[in-house]
Amino acid sequence: MQKLLSDLKYNQVAKVIKLNEGCQGFERFRLLDLGVVPGTEIRLALDNPLNDPIGYWIRGAVIALRKEQSNKIFVEIFDE
Repeated sequence: MQKLLSDLKYNQVAKVIKLNEGCQGFERFRLLDLGVVPGTEIRLALDNPLNDPIGYWIRGAVIALRKEQSNKIFVEIFDE
């Protein structure tokens, strides 16, 4: 089932399905450069009490994304 990356919770793993079509230009290139491409596995790494930004494990690195960015990434979430 397709969800947004911002729906990811602890003890869950997600696989990137696609980026929102509204994500264009520099922002799209930045996410792709960071490894957010279809098939990439993502885990929640660091939570923030204010929920913005949040750290995610992406291809061996912790990447901080703001909620508006994680809302543009469609994922399939797997429970562990």
